[in-house]
Amino acid sequence: MSATPPSLIPVPQGTAPLSSNTSATLLAAVGGYVDTIGFVALFGLFTAHVTGNFVLIGAELARPGHGVLLKLLAFPAFILAVAASRVIALWCEQRDRPAIRLILALQAVLLLGFMLAGFYGHPMRGSEHPLAITAGLLGAAAMGLQNGAGRLLLSKLTPHTVMTGNVTQLVLDVTDLLLGHGGADIRSRVHKMLWPIVAFGSGAILGALAFVNFGWAALLPALLTVLFLAWRGIAA
Repeated sequence: MSATPPSLIPVPQGTAPLSSNTSATLLAAVGGYVDTIGFVALFGLFTAHVTGNFVLIGAELARPGHGVLLKLLAFPAFILAVAASRVIALWCEQRDRPAIRLILALQAVLLLGFMLAGFYGHPMRGSEHPLAITAGLLGAAAMGLQNGAGRLLLSKLTPHTVMTGNVTQLVLDVTDLLLGHGGADIRSRVHKMLWPIVAFGSGAILGALAFVNFGWAALLPALLTVLFLAWRGIAA
């Protein structure tokens, strides 16, 4: 029998991966937190909900400003990171290694770069400042990895970077329960959906407050949360 290949990120013996519900809640908090910091700090840039930048680009074109370039560049950075998550997943699959830990570790590195670029560029003079663009690209890439991992490796988890679909499903399920049409499966799904939604909203509020009070150091809690998830792993 061949030995199991060592994990790229060491985990103490006996340490169980986090449950899917706990992981989805933590990742949703990170999604809301980082997205809001990017929006507040980088002239309305969405890093996690990157397609929202299309609306903002349209608004900028209707009322010309100086925020279009950053939002345009963030999209290819996000796409490349999603593609990278696929490459990493395939590489790890061929070596029988847990891809999610490596992807989350790389996300933490990108979040660190996001924070440092913002820190050294603060106060940002405009969205076309080189460090503002660098920070935006790194932030979008970090959240691109999380989005890619969510689709590829964590498909059983509640979606944790965009909440529109989650809120829609939650309202439909709660309506069914109130009308007496819900069974155990619907109650289970409500419980599964509720906490990530609460975590995303709470993360968004805390992200804004943290940035106002602590500047770019506010990204540290998100970075440490992602590192913790990379260390512990996530139950399939």
